[in-house]
Amino acid sequence: MTIRWAAPQDMGEVLQLIKELAAFEREPDAVVITQRDLVENGFGSNPLFRIIVAEINQKIIGMALFYNRFSTWKGKTIHLEDLIVTENMRGTGAGFALYSEVINIAHKEGVKRVEWVVLNWNKNAIDFYKKTGAMVLEDWYTVQMDEKAIMNFTKKQHENI
Repeated sequence: MTIRWAAPQDMGEVLQLIKELAAFEREPDAVVITQRDLVENGFGSNPLFRIIVAEINQKIIGMALFYNRFSTWKGKTIHLEDLIVTENMRGTGAGFALYSEVINIAHKEGVKRVEWVVLNWNKNAIDFYKKTGAMVLEDWYTVQMDEKAIMNFTKKQHENI
């Protein structure tokens, strides 16, 4: 198995992994990005994210997508957006290898924290993260505003002006 930086030509396989993750997370129709979006946003002059992939026999079997953030309390951090290994290759060590590489990158870059979210029903992932020394914070909620809510919010702001 090889862990390497992803390239633009890998984004078709990466998109398939993202869709597989969405199905696993019980939201199979939630993915709206395209292969082109991944290439444009990850490999342009100002990339918004980085991706490493796990590969066996030149076939991508997993990926980790992450990006830098800044904490007002800690300073430079990394947010691990997604880590997925295709279902038939789980148990090969690919997930641990990707996870380890992200943590090693964080260490080399001197970041103060790596953070991510995990679904509360994904007991295997939670147990794994805890076993590696990660803290699962149960007193924080993830808050999101989707595209429709953003539009409604801005529309209401303009109406109140």
